Amino acid sequence: MVGAGRVVVGLLVLGLGAAVGTAGTVETAGAATPDAFAASAPTASAPRASAPQAAALKADASGASAPGASAREARARDPFGTWTGTWEAAPSGTVPAHPGASFRNVVHVSVGGGAARVRLTNRLGTAPLRLDAVTVALRESGADAVPGSMRAVTFAGVTAVTIPAGEDLVSDPVPLAVPDGADLLVTVHTPGDSGPATYHRAAGQTNYRAPQGNRAADEDGAAYTATTTSWYYVTGVDVLDAQAAGSVVALGDSLTDGNGSTLDANHRWPDRLAERLATLPSYRRLGVLNAGISGNRLLRDDVGPSGLSRLDADALSRSGVRVLIVLEGINDIKGVPNATDPGAFENAYRTLVARAHAHGIPVIGATLTPYGGAGAFTAAREAVRQKVNTFIRGGGPFDGIVDFDAAVRDPAQPQRILPGYDSGDHLHFNDAGMRALAEAVDLTALG
Repeated sequence: MVGAGRVVVGLLVLGLGAAVGTAGTVETAGAATPDAFAASAPTASAPRASAPQAAALKADASGASAPGASAREARARDPFGTWTGTWEAAPSGTVPAHPGASFRNVVHVSVGGGAARVRLTNRLGTAPLRLDAVTVALRESGADAVPGSMRAVTFAGVTAVTIPAGEDLVSDPVPLAVPDGADLLVTVHTPGDSGPATYHRAAGQTNYRAPQGNRAADEDGAAYTATTTSWYYVTGVDVLDAQAAGSVVALGDSLTDGNGSTLDANHRWPDRLAERLATLPSYRRLGVLNAGISGNRLLRDDVGPSGLSRLDADALSRSGVRVLIVLEGINDIKGVPNATDPGAFENAYRTLVARAHAHGIPVIGATLTPYGGAGAFTAAREAVRQKVNTFIRGGGPFDGIVDFDAAVRDPAQPQRILPGYDSGDHLHFNDAGMRALAEAVDLTALG
Protein backbone atom coordinates (compact mmCIF):
# COMPACT_ATOMS: atom_id res chain seq x y z
CA MET A 1 0.00 0.00 0.00
CA VAL A 2 1.24 3.46 -0.84
CA GLY A 3 1.53 5.83 2.13
CA ALA A 4 -0.48 9.03 2.38
CA GLY A 5 1.05 11.95 0.56
CA ARG A 6 3.05 9.81 -1.88
CA VAL A 7 2.93 9.67 -5.66
CA VAL A 8 0.52 6.85 -6.39
CA VAL A 9 0.35 6.69 -10.17
CA GLY A 10 3.43 5.60 -12.11
CA LEU A 11 4.88 7.85 -14.81
CA LEU A 12 3.98 6.86 -18.35
CA VAL A 13 6.40 8.99 -20.34
CA LEU A 14 9.94 10.20 -19.74
CA GLY A 15 11.62 12.79 -21.93
CA LEU A 16 13.92 15.77 -22.04
CA GLY A 17 12.77 19.30 -22.81
CA ALA A 18 14.99 21.44 -25.02
CA ALA A 19 16.30 24.80 -23.86
CA VAL A 20 14.59 27.71 -25.57
CA GLY A 21 15.28 31.43 -25.33
CA THR A 22 15.13 34.47 -27.55
CA ALA A 23 18.11 36.12 -29.14
CA GLY A 24 18.76 39.75 -28.23
CA THR A 25 20.89 42.36 -29.95
CA VAL A 26 24.58 42.23 -29.18
CA GLU A 27 26.65 45.39 -29.29
CA THR A 28 30.14 45.78 -30.72
CA ALA A 29 31.30 47.88 -27.79
CA GLY A 30 32.81 45.87 -24.97
CA ALA A 31 33.79 42.89 -27.13
CA ALA A 32 35.64 40.22 -25.21
CA THR A 33 38.99 38.75 -26.17
CA PRO A 34 38.95 35.89 -28.70
CA ASP A 35 40.29 33.25 -26.32
CA ALA A 36 39.02 29.69 -26.59
CA PHE A 37 36.21 28.61 -24.27
CA ALA A 38 38.51 26.13 -22.58
CA ALA A 39 40.88 28.88 -21.48
CA SER A 40 39.24 29.72 -18.17
CA ALA A 41 40.90 32.91 -16.97
CA PRO A 42 40.08 33.78 -13.32
CA THR A 43 39.19 37.37 -14.17
CA ALA A 44 36.16 39.38 -15.18
CA SER A 45 37.08 39.10 -18.85
CA ALA A 46 35.48 36.27 -20.78
CA PRO A 47 36.20 34.55 -24.10
CA ARG A 48 34.59 35.41 -27.41
CA ALA A 49 32.76 32.50 -28.98
CA SER A 50 33.99 31.42 -32.40
CA ALA A 51 31.72 32.11 -35.38
CA PRO A 52 30.32 28.54 -35.45
CA GLN A 53 29.89 28.56 -31.67
CA ALA A 54 28.16 31.93 -31.74
CA ALA A 55 25.82 30.74 -34.47
CA ALA A 56 24.98 27.62 -32.52
CA LEU A 57 24.38 29.60 -29.36
CA LYS A 58 22.16 32.07 -31.17
CA ALA A 59 20.13 29.23 -32.65
CA ASP A 60 19.82 27.63 -29.23
CA ALA A 61 18.83 30.92 -27.62
CA SER A 62 16.22 31.69 -30.26
CA GLY A 63 14.68 28.25 -30.29
CA ALA A 64 15.48 28.09 -34.01
CA SER A 65 15.47 24.31 -34.25
CA ALA A 66 12.91 22.74 -36.54
CA PRO A 67 9.38 22.30 -35.14
CA GLY A 68 9.13 19.07 -33.21
CA ALA A 69 12.92 18.62 -32.99
CA SER A 70 13.83 16.45 -30.03
CA ALA A 71 16.03 17.55 -27.16
CA ARG A 72 18.43 14.79 -28.13
CA GLU A 73 18.82 16.35 -31.58
CA ALA A 74 19.26 19.81 -30.03
CA ARG A 75 22.03 18.49 -27.77
CA ALA A 76 23.79 16.96 -30.75
CA ARG A 77 24.00 20.43 -32.30
CA ASP A 78 25.40 22.02 -29.12
CA PRO A 79 29.18 22.31 -29.50
CA PHE A 80 29.78 22.20 -25.75
CA GLY A 81 27.76 19.35 -24.21
CA THR A 82 24.55 18.79 -22.28
CA TRP A 83 22.89 21.65 -20.40
CA THR A 84 20.78 21.10 -17.29
CA GLY A 85 18.59 23.65 -15.55
CA THR A 86 19.81 24.17 -11.98
CA TRP A 87 17.94 27.28 -10.80
CA GLU A 88 14.94 29.37 -11.84
CA ALA A 89 12.97 32.45 -10.82
CA ALA A 90 9.85 33.01 -12.90
CA PRO A 91 9.15 36.67 -13.80
CA SER A 92 6.27 37.92 -11.65
CA GLY A 93 5.92 41.59 -12.59
CA THR A 94 7.75 44.87 -13.04
CA VAL A 95 8.97 47.74 -10.89
CA PRO A 96 10.53 51.10 -11.80
CA ALA A 97 14.07 50.80 -13.09
CA HIS A 98 17.16 52.09 -11.26
CA PRO A 99 19.20 53.69 -14.08
CA GLY A 100 22.91 53.36 -13.49
CA ALA A 101 22.56 50.73 -10.76
CA SER A 102 24.20 47.33 -10.49
CA PHE A 103 22.01 44.49 -9.20
CA ARG A 104 23.73 41.54 -7.51
CA ASN A 105 21.40 38.54 -7.38
CA VAL A 106 22.16 35.64 -5.02
CA VAL A 107 21.27 32.37 -6.74
CA HIS A 108 21.33 29.00 -4.92
CA VAL A 109 21.81 26.25 -7.49
CA SER A 110 20.68 22.66 -7.12
CA VAL A 111 23.19 20.73 -9.25
CA GLY A 112 26.63 21.85 -10.35
CA GLY A 113 28.55 21.54 -13.60
CA GLY A 114 31.69 22.37 -15.49
CA ALA A 115 30.39 25.71 -16.80
CA ALA A 116 27.29 27.88 -16.52
CA ARG A 117 25.04 30.05 -18.61
CA VAL A 118 22.49 32.57 -17.41
CA ARG A 119 19.00 33.40 -18.63
CA LEU A 120 18.18 37.08 -18.47
CA THR A 121 14.71 38.52 -18.90
CA ASN A 122 12.91 41.55 -20.23
CA ARG A 123 9.77 39.48 -20.65
CA LEU A 124 7.42 41.89 -18.91
CA GLY A 125 9.25 45.07 -19.90
CA THR A 126 7.91 47.70 -22.28
CA ALA A 127 11.17 48.96 -23.83
CA PRO A 128 14.46 47.38 -24.95
CA LEU A 129 16.65 46.52 -21.97
CA ARG A 130 20.29 47.53 -22.36
CA LEU A 131 22.87 45.82 -20.17
CA ASP A 132 26.50 46.83 -20.56
CA ALA A 133 27.92 44.35 -18.04
CA VAL A 134 26.82 40.98 -16.68
CA THR A 135 28.98 38.82 -14.41
CA VAL A 136 28.79 35.51 -12.59
CA ALA A 137 30.86 34.49 -9.57
CA LEU A 138 30.83 32.06 -6.70
CA ARG A 139 29.53 33.72 -3.57
CA GLU A 140 31.67 33.93 -0.47
CA SER A 141 29.23 35.75 1.84
CA GLY A 142 26.89 38.69 1.57
CA ALA A 143 27.63 40.48 -1.71
CA ASP A 144 31.27 39.32 -1.73
CA ALA A 145 32.54 36.95 -4.41
CA VAL A 146 35.01 34.14 -3.88
CA PRO A 147 38.36 35.65 -4.92
CA GLY A 148 39.34 34.63 -8.44
CA SER A 149 35.87 33.35 -9.39
CA MET A 150 34.51 36.47 -11.12
CA ARG A 151 33.64 35.92 -14.79
CA ALA A 152 32.22 38.25 -17.41
CA VAL A 153 29.14 36.94 -19.21
CA THR A 154 29.00 37.34 -22.98
CA PHE A 155 26.33 37.11 -25.64
CA ALA A 156 27.56 35.87 -29.03
CA GLY A 157 30.99 36.92 -27.83
CA VAL A 158 30.39 40.46 -26.57
CA THR A 159 29.70 41.85 -23.12
CA ALA A 160 26.98 44.41 -23.90
CA VAL A 161 23.53 43.35 -25.03
CA THR A 162 20.07 44.75 -25.64
CA ILE A 163 17.10 42.48 -24.91
CA PRO A 164 13.87 43.44 -26.71
CA ALA A 165 10.73 43.98 -24.67
CA GLY A 166 8.83 40.76 -24.11
CA GLU A 167 11.84 38.49 -24.52
CA ASP A 168 14.39 36.41 -22.62
CA LEU A 169 18.02 35.78 -23.58
CA VAL A 170 20.42 32.91 -22.87
CA SER A 171 24.10 33.80 -22.51
CA ASP A 172 27.19 32.16 -23.95
CA PRO A 173 28.79 29.47 -21.77
CA VAL A 174 30.63 30.95 -18.79
CA PRO A 175 33.88 29.11 -17.93
CA LEU A 176 33.24 28.62 -14.23
CA ALA A 177 33.08 25.30 -12.40
CA VAL A 178 29.93 25.36 -10.27
CA PRO A 179 29.75 23.04 -7.23
CA ASP A 180 26.51 21.28 -6.28
CA GLY A 181 24.40 23.45 -3.99
CA ALA A 182 26.56 26.53 -4.51
CA ASP A 183 25.51 30.16 -4.18
CA LEU A 184 26.24 32.20 -7.29
CA LEU A 185 26.28 35.97 -7.69
CA VAL A 186 24.63 37.02 -10.95
CA THR A 187 25.21 40.75 -11.38
CA VAL A 188 23.87 43.08 -14.07
CA HIS A 189 24.55 46.77 -14.70
CA THR A 190 21.85 48.90 -16.32
CA PRO A 191 23.55 52.05 -17.66
CA GLY A 192 20.34 53.91 -18.46
CA ASP A 193 16.57 53.87 -18.07
CA SER A 194 15.22 50.91 -20.01
CA GLY A 195 11.73 51.22 -18.61
CA PRO A 196 10.05 48.93 -16.08
CA ALA A 197 12.35 46.22 -14.73
CA THR A 198 11.19 42.61 -14.96
CA TYR A 199 11.71 40.96 -11.60
CA HIS A 200 10.68 38.14 -9.29
CA ARG A 201 9.19 39.88 -6.29
CA ALA A 202 9.16 37.29 -3.49
CA ALA A 203 12.67 35.86 -3.64
CA GLY A 204 12.94 34.79 -0.01
CA GLN A 205 16.57 35.78 -0.45
CA THR A 206 18.55 38.92 0.39
CA ASN A 207 19.98 40.44 -2.79
CA TYR A 208 22.05 43.57 -3.29
CA ARG A 209 22.15 46.82 -5.27
CA ALA A 210 24.98 49.27 -5.87
CA PRO A 211 23.01 52.51 -6.46
CA GLN A 212 25.38 54.00 -9.03
CA GLY A 213 28.17 52.83 -11.28
CA ASN A 214 29.20 49.68 -13.05
CA ARG A 215 30.24 47.49 -10.11
CA ALA A 216 29.43 44.21 -11.84
CA ALA A 217 33.06 43.01 -11.77
CA ASP A 218 33.70 43.94 -8.11
CA GLU A 219 34.72 40.94 -6.03
CA ASP A 220 34.33 43.07 -2.91
CA GLY A 221 30.66 43.77 -2.24
CA ALA A 222 31.25 47.04 -0.36
CA ALA A 223 29.59 49.12 -3.10
CA TYR A 224 26.34 47.14 -2.67
CA THR A 225 24.87 49.32 0.04
CA ALA A 226 21.17 48.64 -0.68
CA THR A 227 19.35 45.34 -0.21
CA THR A 228 16.22 43.84 -1.70
CA THR A 229 14.33 40.58 -1.33
CA SER A 230 13.57 40.40 -5.06
CA TRP A 231 15.55 39.03 -8.01
CA TYR A 232 16.09 41.49 -10.88
CA TYR A 233 16.48 40.63 -14.57
CA VAL A 234 17.64 37.03 -14.04
CA THR A 235 15.29 34.12 -14.67
CA GLY A 236 17.49 31.05 -14.80
CA VAL A 237 20.86 29.33 -14.62
CA ASP A 238 21.94 26.23 -16.54
CA VAL A 239 25.07 24.15 -15.93
CA LEU A 240 27.12 22.11 -18.36
CA ASP A 241 27.43 18.33 -18.09
CA ALA A 242 25.98 18.09 -14.59
CA GLN A 243 26.14 14.80 -12.72
CA ALA A 244 22.39 14.52 -13.18
CA ALA A 245 19.84 13.02 -15.55
CA GLY A 246 18.01 16.30 -16.18
CA SER A 247 15.76 18.58 -14.18
CA VAL A 248 12.34 18.74 -12.54
CA VAL A 249 10.21 21.91 -12.68
CA ALA A 250 7.85 22.86 -9.84
CA LEU A 251 5.11 25.10 -11.29
CA GLY A 252 3.02 26.88 -8.70
CA ASP A 253 2.14 29.88 -6.56
CA SER A 254 3.37 31.22 -3.21
CA LEU A 255 3.33 27.75 -1.65
CA THR A 256 6.05 26.76 -4.13
CA ASP A 257 7.68 30.20 -4.17
CA GLY A 258 8.43 29.69 -0.47
CA ASN A 259 6.28 32.22 1.40
CA GLY A 260 6.38 31.38 5.10
CA SER A 261 9.79 29.72 5.04
CA THR A 262 12.88 31.29 6.60
CA LEU A 263 14.55 34.12 4.67
CA ASP A 264 17.94 33.20 3.18
CA ALA A 265 17.70 29.58 4.36
CA ASN A 266 16.66 27.87 1.08
CA HIS A 267 13.90 25.97 2.86
CA ARG A 268 11.24 26.17 0.15
CA TRP A 269 9.84 22.74 -0.65
CA PRO A 270 11.65 22.60 -4.04
CA ASP A 271 14.93 23.31 -2.17
CA ARG A 272 14.18 20.48 0.22
CA LEU A 273 13.36 18.25 -2.75
CA ALA A 274 16.76 19.13 -4.25
CA GLU A 275 18.42 18.05 -0.99
CA ARG A 276 16.68 14.68 -1.20
CA LEU A 277 17.62 14.24 -4.86
CA ALA A 278 21.26 15.06 -4.04
CA THR A 279 21.53 11.74 -2.20
CA LEU A 280 20.72 9.73 -5.35
CA PRO A 281 23.22 8.37 -7.88
CA SER A 282 23.85 10.70 -10.82
CA TYR A 283 21.72 8.70 -13.24
CA ARG A 284 18.67 9.36 -11.05
CA ARG A 285 19.51 12.81 -9.73
CA LEU A 286 17.71 15.88 -11.08
CA GLY A 287 18.26 19.61 -10.93
CA VAL A 288 15.29 21.46 -9.42
CA LEU A 289 13.71 24.54 -11.00
CA ASN A 290 11.33 26.59 -8.87
CA ALA A 291 8.69 28.17 -11.14
CA GLY A 292 6.52 29.37 -8.28
CA ILE A 293 5.11 32.91 -8.25
CA SER A 294 3.46 34.30 -5.14
CA GLY A 295 -0.12 35.29 -5.95
CA ASN A 296 -0.14 33.38 -9.22
CA ARG A 297 -3.27 31.71 -10.57
CA LEU A 298 -3.81 28.74 -12.83
CA LEU A 299 -6.77 30.05 -14.81
CA ARG A 300 -6.21 33.78 -15.23
CA ASP A 301 -3.48 36.41 -15.18
CA ASP A 302 -3.10 38.13 -11.82
CA VAL A 303 0.32 38.31 -10.19
CA GLY A 304 2.31 37.31 -13.23
CA PRO A 305 0.87 35.53 -16.25
CA SER A 306 -1.41 32.59 -15.44
CA GLY A 307 0.05 29.13 -15.00
CA LEU A 308 -1.38 28.13 -18.36
CA SER A 309 -0.03 31.13 -20.25
CA ARG A 310 3.49 30.93 -18.77
CA LEU A 311 3.83 27.17 -19.07
CA ASP A 312 6.16 27.20 -22.06
CA ALA A 313 8.44 30.01 -20.89
CA ASP A 314 8.72 28.87 -17.27
CA ALA A 315 8.63 25.09 -17.64
CA LEU A 316 8.56 23.37 -21.01
CA SER A 317 11.41 25.35 -22.59
CA ARG A 318 13.86 25.03 -19.68
CA SER A 319 16.99 22.93 -20.11
CA GLY A 320 16.88 19.18 -19.61
CA VAL A 321 13.36 18.99 -18.17
CA ARG A 322 12.42 15.41 -17.30
CA VAL A 323 9.22 15.96 -15.31
CA LEU A 324 6.86 18.71 -14.19
CA ILE A 325 5.12 18.95 -10.79
CA VAL A 326 2.06 21.24 -10.72
CA LEU A 327 0.71 22.72 -7.47
CA GLU A 328 -1.56 25.55 -8.56
CA GLY A 329 -5.17 26.59 -8.16
CA ILE A 330 -5.75 27.72 -4.59
CA ASN A 331 -5.55 31.40 -5.56
CA ASP A 332 -8.22 30.81 -8.18
CA ILE A 333 -10.49 29.37 -5.50
CA LYS A 334 -9.93 31.98 -2.81
CA GLY A 335 -9.10 35.04 -4.92
CA VAL A 336 -11.30 37.81 -6.27
CA PRO A 337 -13.03 36.96 -8.51
CA ASN A 338 -12.96 33.38 -7.35
CA ALA A 339 -13.35 30.33 -9.58
CA THR A 340 -16.38 28.27 -8.60
CA ASP A 341 -16.53 25.65 -11.38
CA PRO A 342 -14.39 22.54 -10.74
CA GLY A 343 -14.76 21.75 -14.42
CA ALA A 344 -12.66 24.79 -15.30
CA PHE A 345 -9.79 23.34 -13.28
CA GLU A 346 -10.19 19.95 -14.92
CA ASN A 347 -10.05 21.51 -18.39
CA ALA A 348 -7.01 23.59 -17.45
CA TYR A 349 -5.13 20.60 -16.07
CA ARG A 350 -5.93 18.57 -19.19
CA THR A 351 -4.67 21.38 -21.40
CA LEU A 352 -1.50 21.77 -19.37
CA VAL A 353 -0.74 18.06 -19.45
CA ALA A 354 -1.40 17.80 -23.19
CA ARG A 355 1.01 20.64 -23.87
CA ALA A 356 3.67 19.06 -21.67
CA HIS A 357 3.21 15.67 -23.33
CA ALA A 358 3.73 17.31 -26.72
CA HIS A 359 7.26 18.06 -25.44
CA GLY A 360 7.71 14.55 -24.06
CA ILE A 361 7.43 15.78 -20.46
CA PRO A 362 5.32 13.84 -17.92
CA VAL A 363 3.29 15.75 -15.33
CA ILE A 364 2.68 15.02 -11.67
CA GLY A 365 -0.44 16.68 -10.28
CA ALA A 366 -0.35 17.88 -6.66
CA THR A 367 -3.48 18.15 -4.57
CA LEU A 368 -4.39 21.62 -3.27
CA THR A 369 -3.49 22.12 0.38
CA PRO A 370 -5.83 23.31 3.17
CA TYR A 371 -6.39 26.94 4.12
CA GLY A 372 -9.10 26.73 6.80
CA GLY A 373 -8.77 29.66 9.19
CA ALA A 374 -7.41 32.02 6.52
CA GLY A 375 -9.42 35.16 5.86
CA ALA A 376 -10.63 34.04 2.42
CA PHE A 377 -11.89 30.65 3.61
CA THR A 378 -15.58 29.79 3.10
CA ALA A 379 -17.45 26.51 3.07
CA ALA A 380 -18.40 27.01 -0.57
CA ARG A 381 -14.78 27.53 -1.61
CA GLU A 382 -13.71 24.52 0.44
CA ALA A 383 -16.23 22.43 -1.50
CA VAL A 384 -14.55 23.49 -4.75
CA ARG A 385 -11.12 22.56 -3.37
CA GLN A 386 -12.36 19.14 -2.37
CA LYS A 387 -13.86 18.50 -5.82
CA VAL A 388 -10.64 19.59 -7.53
CA ASN A 389 -8.63 17.31 -5.26
CA THR A 390 -10.96 14.40 -5.98
CA PHE A 391 -10.25 14.91 -9.68
CA ILE A 392 -6.48 15.05 -9.10
CA ARG A 393 -6.48 11.97 -6.85
CA GLY A 394 -8.39 10.11 -9.54
CA GLY A 395 -5.42 10.51 -11.85
CA GLY A 396 -7.25 12.43 -14.56
CA PRO A 397 -4.74 13.34 -17.26
CA PHE A 398 -1.74 13.17 -14.93
CA ASP A 399 1.13 10.70 -15.17
CA GLY A 400 1.35 10.61 -11.38
CA ILE A 401 0.06 12.43 -8.33
CA VAL A 402 1.49 13.68 -5.06
CA ASP A 403 -1.05 14.15 -2.29
CA PHE A 404 0.24 17.30 -0.61
CA ASP A 405 -3.15 17.79 1.05
CA ALA A 406 -2.86 14.46 2.86
CA ALA A 407 0.74 15.22 3.84
CA VAL A 408 0.01 18.48 5.70
CA ARG A 409 -3.65 18.53 6.80
CA ASP A 410 -4.77 18.27 10.41
CA PRO A 411 -6.60 14.92 10.79
CA ALA A 412 -8.85 16.48 13.42
CA GLN A 413 -9.74 19.41 11.15
CA PRO A 414 -8.92 18.37 7.57
CA GLN A 415 -9.78 21.78 6.16
CA ARG A 416 -6.80 23.16 8.15
CA ILE A 417 -3.02 22.77 8.05
CA LEU A 418 -1.44 20.91 10.97
CA PRO A 419 -0.45 23.58 13.53
CA GLY A 420 3.17 22.42 13.43
CA TYR A 421 3.32 23.18 9.70
CA ASP A 422 1.44 26.50 9.75
CA SER A 423 3.45 29.70 9.19
CA GLY A 424 0.76 31.57 11.12
CA ASP A 425 -1.59 32.71 8.36
CA HIS A 426 -3.23 29.26 7.96
CA LEU A 427 -2.32 29.17 4.26
CA HIS A 428 1.48 29.14 3.93
CA PHE A 429 3.92 26.67 5.41
CA ASN A 430 6.79 27.13 7.83
CA ASP A 431 10.06 25.27 7.36
CA ALA A 432 8.65 22.06 8.83
CA GLY A 433 5.67 22.22 6.50
CA MET A 434 7.92 22.80 3.50
CA ARG A 435 9.95 19.74 4.46
CA ALA A 436 6.76 17.68 4.74
CA LEU A 437 5.76 18.67 1.21
CA ALA A 438 9.17 17.72 -0.17
CA GLU A 439 9.13 14.40 1.67
CA ALA A 440 5.71 13.60 0.20
CA VAL A 441 7.22 13.31 -3.30
CA ASP A 442 8.12 9.73 -4.20
CA LEU A 443 11.56 10.06 -5.80
CA THR A 444 11.09 6.83 -7.75
CA ALA A 445 8.29 8.51 -9.70
CA LEU A 446 10.59 11.26 -10.97
CA GLY A 447 12.39 8.90 -13.32
